[in-house]
Amino acid sequence: MDIQGLSASNRHPQDAPYVHKVGLPPKQNLFSEFKATVKETFFADDPLRSFKDQPGSKKFILGLQTVFPILEWGRNYSFAKFRGDLIAGLTIASLCIPQDIGYAKLANLDPQYGLYTSFVPPLIYAFMGSSRDIAIGPVAVVSLLLGTLLQTEIDPVANAEEYRRLAFTATFFAGITQATLGFFRLGFLIDFLSHAAIVGFMSGAAITIALQQLKGFLGIKKFTKKTDIVSVLHSVFASAHHGWNWQTIVIGVSFLSFLLAAKHIGKKNKKLFWVPAIGPLICVIVSTFFVYITRADKEGVQIVKHIKKGINPSSVNQIYFHGDYLLKGVRIGIVAGMVALTEAIAIGRTFAAMKDYQLDGNKEMLALGTMNVVGSMTSCYVATGSFSRSAVNYMAGCRTAVSNIVMAIVVFLTLEIYHTSFQVYPKCHTRGHNYFSCDQPELILMQHV
Repeated sequence: MDIQGLSASNRHPQDAPYVHKVGLPPKQNLFSEFKATVKETFFADDPLRSFKDQPGSKKFILGLQTVFPILEWGRNYSFAKFRGDLIAGLTIASLCIPQDIGYAKLANLDPQYGLYTSFVPPLIYAFMGSSRDIAIGPVAVVSLLLGTLLQTEIDPVANAEEYRRLAFTATFFAGITQATLGFFRLGFLIDFLSHAAIVGFMSGAAITIALQQLKGFLGIKKFTKKTDIVSVLHSVFASAHHGWNWQTIVIGVSFLSFLLAAKHIGKKNKKLFWVPAIGPLICVIVSTFFVYITRADKEGVQIVKHIKKGINPSSVNQIYFHGDYLLKGVRIGIVAGMVALTEAIAIGRTFAAMKDYQLDGNKEMLALGTMNVVGSMTSCYVATGSFSRSAVNYMAGCRTAVSNIVMAIVVFLTLEIYHTSFQVYPKCHTRGHNYFSCDQPELILMQHV
C-alpha cells in the first residue's frame, strides 16, 4: 500500500494554498468623490502636513519659510555658493543693462523704466521664488505685447503720461492675476500647456519681434503700428525710396554680425559663455565711441538722448483704480500676466529638470504676482523670467536666486552712482535665444558723478 499516496489523499483542507480575495472598495457618494478629487487636484502635496503637531512658534517659522523660501535654503548658504552667484549675477547684469533699454523701447516707454524693472522685481523674486536659475526682468515678448496693446488705447507720443499710467495699471492687474492663481493653488493649469504650444508661441513671438526691428534696423521714421507681416512689409517697402538711412543700416549690420559671431563662439566653447553675454555691452562701448567721433546722430541715426538719474520713484498715485481706463488696464493686465506667467514657468521647469530639483508652480505664481504688484507701485512694468538671461545665469554657474540680488545691486549702482547722459546708443533687442539685433545704433556718454 502506498503510504505517501494515502497521506496525500487524507491531507486536511487547511494545508491547501491560501487564496486571498480582494474585495471591492466601499462605494462613495457623489460628495465624497468630489471632495477626494478636489483634494488630489489642489492639495496633492499636502501643504499643511509639516504644520501638524507643531507648537505655535514653529508654525510661525514654517509659515514664513513657506512665503519666503530664502529663509529655508539660506541657512545652508555658503561662500562657495556665493562665489558662483556673484559671477553669475555680474554676468547677467552686463547683459541686462543694454537689454532693458531696448525692451523699454518695445513697450514704448522711456529707457529708465526698463532699468527700474530689473531692480525691484528681481529682489522680491529672490526672497519668494522657488527657482534657483530664473533671471528676472523685462522680456521681449511681454514688452512687445504690452506696447502693442497699450498703444491701441493711448498714443504713447501724444499722451506719454497717460500711457505710462495705463502701463502701471496693466502691470498691477497682471500681478493680481498671477498672485490670485497662486493663492487658489491653480498651478496645475500650467500643465495643460503642451510643449508644442509653448514652442509655437515663442517662435511666433520671435518672428513678430524680428519684423518690428526692421524699423530701427533700416532707420525708418514713419512705421506702421500693426504687427502682422503684411502691414510691416508694406511699411518697409513703401519707405524704401526715401525712408531708409544707410548709416543706420551699416552700423546695424556691423554690430549684428559681431553679436552673431560672439554667439557662435559661445556655442563652440562652453567655457566662453561670457563672450555672447558681454557682447551687447561691448557694442554699447564701441558704438558710443564710434558715433560720438563721427557725429552720426547728425546724419539721421536716432538717439536715446537722456536717461533720468536715480532709483525707482513711487507710482502708486499713477495707477488707475477708477475711471475709463480701469477696465482697459484690467484686460491688458490679464493678458500680459498670463503670457509672462507661462514664459516664467516654462523656463523654471526647464532648468529645474536639468538640475533635478522641484519647482513649486503655486509659489512661482505668488512670487511673480507679488513682484509685479510691488513693481507697478515703483515705476516698473511687467517683469518675468527671461530665456536669454536665465540661460546665461545657468551657464555662469549660479547656485541660488542670490544671483538676482547681485544683478539688482549692479542696476541700482548704474541708476544711482552714474549720471547717464545718453546721447547715442545701439538699441539692441533680443532675437532668438541668446543674441541681439541692433535696432537704432546710438551712443552712450557716461559721466561719473
